[in-house]
Amino acid sequence: MPIDPWSSEEVDYTKLSSFGIEDFDAKGLPNPAPLFKRGIVFGQRDFWRIKEVIKQKKKKKFAVLTGLMPSGKMHFGHKMVIDQVLYFQSLGGEVFLAVADLEAYATRNVPLEKSGKVAISEYIKNYLALGLDPKTEFYPQSRRKEVLDLAFAMGRSVTLSEANAIYGFGNSTSLSHIYTPLIQVGDILHVQLEEHGGPRPTLVPVGIDQDPHIRLTRDLAARNRMFNIQDDAIFVRGSEEEIDPRMDRLIGALNLKKREYKENRKYRALYLKKKVTNLEKRVADLESELGGYGFYPPSSTYHRHMHGLTGGKMSSSKPDSAIFLTDSPKEARKKVMRCKTGGAVSVEEQRKDGGNPDVCCVYELLLYHMVKSDEELADIYNSCRSGERLCGHCKKDCADRLEIFLRELEDKRRGISDKDIMVNP
Repeated sequence: MPIDPWSSEEVDYTKLSSFGIEDFDAKGLPNPAPLFKRGIVFGQRDFWRIKEVIKQKKKKKFAVLTGLMPSGKMHFGHKMVIDQVLYFQSLGGEVFLAVADLEAYATRNVPLEKSGKVAISEYIKNYLALGLDPKTEFYPQSRRKEVLDLAFAMGRSVTLSEANAIYGFGNSTSLSHIYTPLIQVGDILHVQLEEHGGPRPTLVPVGIDQDPHIRLTRDLAARNRMFNIQDDAIFVRGSEEEIDPRMDRLIGALNLKKREYKENRKYRALYLKKKVTNLEKRVADLESELGGYGFYPPSSTYHRHMHGLTGGKMSSSKPDSAIFLTDSPKEARKKVMRCKTGGAVSVEEQRKDGGNPDVCCVYELLLYHMVKSDEELADIYNSCRSGERLCGHCKKDCADRLEIFLRELEDKRRGISDKDIMVNP
């Protein structure tokens, strides 16, 4: 089933486990954020790489890449990504944030100049107000040569039929739109180039609908490696004349003695007879020395989408469905007070049968963003289920919390000027 990462419609992506997404387990993470403990971040690919870096005493840095689509206003659905980024930044992750101006132009006809202004006013100021480090690497896709060069280079490894199979492109899809996934590949992988820190574990937190980009990037990272590690074997890629020198350099880089390996040059394979410490890093570093990329396949986490206040998916293109971070407290209160809930049709029925917080937009706001205490949240859930807590009271409680949050955020945002924001080429 092709998945459309650019759609604002809600789609059932529960079958994506067939693509290799595994359950997310917060065990081992220091002071895991509520998003992790409450099942909002529910899936992952190769998150073990990030966990390993985090638990190392030296706190060796890993990269975190995320992006913003500057085609509309930032809403609470977008905030979930930044909550994750803030957490991983606090644990030593080096954050890169792409302004997807080329993608916005190709898929939503947003001029590049407008993208830059929207990115700063609607997103970056809110990110900084939420606590993101001002030294975070913000950059526009259109001005980062390494991203564009990588997109072009990686494009050699993808056929049009493969792109169509992944994304479901049709005859009416523009070539600019078809090219945008390769720009995303460039975004994700360029943070492992030498000038940006070199090969290292890289985390990309996304909504489940963005998984096609992750799968494509992981495939291309593997296809463009000189060395392919599979269990206890390393396979060497290259032309006939390159294989022997690369095999010799590999044996030397791993400091292997004759008894510790077996080689089969016909099949371009080196079989290890012992466990080699830091194998992935040592092989990646060697590849980088030899003029290759040495890319680690990017790790990813997947979070659930927030439902819109009127049903469906929360979306910037549907203003009534979303609470924006630049909404006034008064506007936000009005939206909450008229939004869809999981209550019964009458007070009497709700007192008798209880409400259903699992389908309630108000409870979702409390669950995802407004209530920090797990105990307090459990009490809200259970009192709704029992019929003790009615929708009117719950809406008012949520609106009160939201007003306080938005006022504080507005005060912090007011203290950030355009001059304080460094957007790099």
